[in-house]
Amino acid sequence: MNLSVESGTGLHGDIEPRSFLLGGRRFSVLEICDRWIARDHSYFKIRADDGATYILRHDELNLEWQLTLYRAPGL
Repeated sequence: MNLSVESGTGLHGDIEPRSFLLGGRRFSVLEICDRWIARDHSYFKIRADDGATYILRHDELNLEWQLTLYRAPGL
């Protein structure tokens, strides 16, 4: 499934997701619940406007985003 992430600059100048397209549907990031930032990649645990939780991985070297986890609301 294709993933396209619209990102912006966070408080400390780091890139962070603002919204994303997944399977032809656009989701807004309501909250960044947690983040893990390493030298060459970052993980963002986010809550989207569909109520689901996602973990998105940003590969700094290849400038690519990947979906690594999806959890439906209420699970």
